[in-house]
Amino acid sequence: MGMKGRIVLGAVVGIVVIGAVSANAGSGGDGDSGSGDQGSSASAERRDGGERGDEDTAEVAEKKTAFAGDGDFQVGTDVKPGTYRTTGNTDGMCYWERAKDSSGEMDSLLANDNVTGTSYVTLKATDKLFTSSGCKDWEAVDEKAKGSPASAMAGEGGMFRVGVDIAPGTYKSTGNTDDSCYWERTKDAEHGIDSIIANNNVTGTAVVTVNASDAYFKTTGCQDWKKSG
Repeated sequence: MGMKGRIVLGAVVGIVVIGAVSANAGSGGDGDSGSGDQGSSASAERRDGGERGDEDTAEVAEKKTAFAGDGDFQVGTDVKPGTYRTTGNTDGMCYWERAKDSSGEMDSLLANDNVTGTSYVTLKATDKLFTSSGCKDWEAVDEKAKGSPASAMAGEGGMFRVGVDIAPGTYKSTGNTDDSCYWERTKDAEHGIDSIIANNNVTGTAVVTVNASDAYFKTTGCQDWKKSG
């Protein structure tokens, strides 16, 4: 399970999903990630990255390391269930995965991702193992924290928490080439297929409305986003 950047379960980078097959999905969602259904993040193929733009955005609580960015962690023993964040990762070298056991087999995988910038991950009480490799340290997220949401974000910034890191609204990213810009609106940080509200791969100009009811917005391989409405 600790193998960085491996391709799992036939994930395909860049497939567009509207309630079907995820371009960045594990399994579960809506509280069902621990059910044993498998899925994988399409980001499990290494991708070059940019820089995270949230260093100047609101902090989600006092920054305090919960656990290191490298290692296998037993959920409930080494780490508590909850939502965690890693930030400041570069070049897609951060890889994480949630697993339902420690067998290291494909069937144990619940969700995974390769990260440039920031990632949020929710570990459920039913998860057994969390693996992190090449990531910056993880910090616990205060779900009730408030911030001063920004109206712009880095196109390769990773995940942004709506209402804390970025403000709801319509955003535009221009000058994208080769269908390399991928964005995703999600309702949680479980990284399951059911977590995705909408996503797309874009060449040229991308326009997307992030709703106040969205939990997170993910962007990778895009030009920077600016709020246009």
